[in-house]
Amino acid sequence: MTQLSERVLNMATSATLAMAAKARELREEGKDIIGLSLGEPDFNTPDFIKDAAKQAIDDNYSAYTPVDGYTELKDAIITKFKRDNNLTYTRPQIVVSTGAKQSLANIAAVLINKGDEVILPCPYWVSYSDIVKLNEGVPVEVQTSIDSDFKLTPAQLEAAITPKTKMIWYSSPCNPSGSVYSKSELRALADVLKKYPDVIVVSDEIYEHINFVGGHESMAQFDDMYDRTVTVNGVSKAFAMTGWRIGYIGAPEKIARACNKMQGQITSGANCIAQRAVITALNEPPSRVQYMVDQFKERRQLILGLLNDIEGFKTNEPEGAFYVFPDISFYFGKTLKGETINNATDFSLFLLEHALVATVTGEAFGNPNCIRLSYAASKEQIIEAMKRITEALR
Repeated sequence: MTQLSERVLNMATSATLAMAAKARELREEGKDIIGLSLGEPDFNTPDFIKDAAKQAIDDNYSAYTPVDGYTELKDAIITKFKRDNNLTYTRPQIVVSTGAKQSLANIAAVLINKGDEVILPCPYWVSYSDIVKLNEGVPVEVQTSIDSDFKLTPAQLEAAITPKTKMIWYSSPCNPSGSVYSKSELRALADVLKKYPDVIVVSDEIYEHINFVGGHESMAQFDDMYDRTVTVNGVSKAFAMTGWRIGYIGAPEKIARACNKMQGQITSGANCIAQRAVITALNEPPSRVQYMVDQFKERRQLILGLLNDIEGFKTNEPEGAFYVFPDISFYFGKTLKGETINNATDFSLFLLEHALVATVTGEAFGNPNCIRLSYAASKEQIIEAMKRITEALR
């Protein structure tokens, strides 16, 4: 009998992908499922980007790409970092990967040794914890709450740091909470980290442009944090290019070169056609995709208003991304349609079965009191989903 590795046996399945798969199965059975589980824009990739991909095919881009990305793409990323974030990087500091998830996996693989601790402010994106564990690191979860807009405080950060702390990973705007750290909030965290110069910061900024409060702020903007911060980004969310699979980092050169070395043995360079399309995407101003952000903002107000009318849903106002992360602990211990709700997973499965609405349990994000709902869906779907949830809970 084939024995699988302990590594894969101990790894959790991505909760977002698992719920999406379960929703697909139910649809195949003929059930009308409304999917609010996947973090995927429901817009088409803009035509100007698709045209660039078509041109790349006609120009016969079909060969292996450089492991760390085409030079022209690296230059476009450098320009983007300077234009949008006032961050100055050079070509050796940029690594292009097959999605920002591979960027994160590379970072973990080249920095974590067995027993190293990685601070994860909760809630965090579902894969952070398992990527850390896969590389024999120890995730250190720091709980935040809806009352603080799910943001880590300097005091919490200070209390979580130990002699074994190697890194802190966070996203802003945050998946799943939609929280956005301001410049002053990041500076306050940086003031704590100044006392611990060996701690590396991984700043996941994939939702950067889906921001409803104005300018985005990066940890690497601070002179005393630049040389110890890895800025992770990509094109999946802002440009509706999830399937194109292009992510990238700006990092201290030593870390970038290590990621390049690691990637060279795992996947080599990212897709040639996608890279050429992304050159065009990044060279254009963010205003080219503002229409999507405007739609997300309208949907946010719609879903918040509807959720606030449902008993037991406690919400805050997310400042970015396209998620709401309500606290639904009101229902714990209650029996609904003969089913006892013990936790967020029970509640999420209850909604799938009885409301035919797919959400994701907050337990997957390190917060067991909440569920995540994506509003990357039409207004009609959002209204119908909230109606179904209300009826199921009545």
